[in-house]
Amino acid sequence: MSERMLLNRIKKLKELEAQQKAIEKQMEELKEDIKADMLERDLEEQQAGDFIVRWTKVLTGRFDSKAFQKEHESLYNQYVRKTESRRFSIA
Repeated sequence: MSERMLLNRIKKLKELEAQQKAIEKQMEELKEDIKADMLERDLEEQQAGDFIVRWTKVLTGRFDSKAFQKEHESLYNQYVRKTESRRFSIA
């Protein structure tokens, strides 16, 4: 691939990434509007046409690996797995 072709593809990719960010921002704003309305009306579930909107509390338990590593470093090192991956970036 020539440098010009590569440059064109990078520019197109950057344009699409900018559009994606703008769309994601719009999506988040719409979600926040819906959540604010549901909070104002003290609802966790709401019917809207064919859709059911839920905004519920969820309780989860998560393992604190950083605290475990700090307190039990040798045991942590016995079970930690190293993985290799590749990262794509354009600067």
